[in-house]
Amino acid sequence: MLRMRTPTRFLGSADRDAALELCARHPAENVFVAARILEAAPFGGGTLIGYEEDGRLEGLCWSNANVVPVETDSVSRQAIGDRLRRSRGGRAASLLGPADQVLDLWDRVQPGWGRPRALRGVQPHLVTTTPPSRLGVTLDERVRRGRADEVDLILPAAAHMFTAEIGYPPYRGSSRSYRALIAAMVERGHTYVVVENNEVIFKADVGSVGLGCAQIQGVWLAPWLRGQGLGTPAMAAVVERVLVDIAPTVTLYVNDYNTAARAMYARIGMHQTSTFATVLL
Repeated sequence: MLRMRTPTRFLGSADRDAALELCARHPAENVFVAARILEAAPFGGGTLIGYEEDGRLEGLCWSNANVVPVETDSVSRQAIGDRLRRSRGGRAASLLGPADQVLDLWDRVQPGWGRPRALRGVQPHLVTTTPPSRLGVTLDERVRRGRADEVDLILPAAAHMFTAEIGYPPYRGSSRSYRALIAAMVERGHTYVVVENNEVIFKADVGSVGLGCAQIQGVWLAPWLRGQGLGTPAMAAVVERVLVDIAPTVTLYVNDYNTAARAMYARIGMHQTSTFATVLL
């Protein structure tokens, strides 16, 4: 009996350029995966699933702690979903990315992966290329890049943000591994903070950089300072700095029910270009 050749396969370093070319179709939407590809040493080991038609890469999916589809259609998602069910067994922490792709992919893998902890189906994806100062937005001049000697100050703020957003703490017991992640972010110059009285009161991270885009994540303001109009100038300063320091396009995505954050992002010039979704497992 002849075996049918599957249209999906795990990609390797020889596929790097083709994978980045696919991400570049919508660079702001696909920056998470583009950044992982650019950061990686030769990425074997079943991390990146590709879907091919006539020998050409037409869709892919990052498959690690996060599962992130890139430029997939219903046909490629069916094939990728079959591969995910066989190879991952529901071991991912989340699915995230463009809503149409994520929600359809989730429908295909969900029967074998169980019920999600949360499904956030409408997350506006926002983009700007304009420094907020050009729009007349006041910048918080205290915002700066975090320093290596401030990692232990940043850690509580990062853990508080993670727990509030995801629903469980980023570590139990030793903070060593989580601290190392924060330290690496700081070392790259990708964490911006406001520090007062030896305490971090605001922070934001650049989690992904690639293809001329920088994706901001982990935005946090100390709870006792919220509702005082401090978030807008701080976030405006972060966007301003990232546009100068890191990439000419800044992106992020936000939960639709977070009306205060959405209004703040609108004030600093960010506009919606698409809709994301996240499935937390």
